[in-house]
Amino acid sequence: MRAARLKSSVIERIAYDEEAAALSIWFRETGRYIYLGVPRAVYEALRKAGSAGRYFNACIKGRYRCLPDPERRRFRPA
Repeated sequence: MRAARLKSSVIERIAYDEEAAALSIWFRETGRYIYLGVPRAVYEALRKAGSAGRYFNACIKGRYRCLPDPERRRFRPA
């Protein structure tokens, strides 16, 4: 798995699982989301982008299947 911290006001860090073609993105405000079927080139471009938030909005958001972090627990009233 490849991982990188980003200097971004929106995205804290990213990781890429080549075997699963899955891109994990940790957003500063909302936590981790996993994007499926993402080519490695997209991970590399996001890592190198001048603005990670702009690249995410233009090239990732809405283009790949997205799952919230399966390990994230939500506390709800009973």
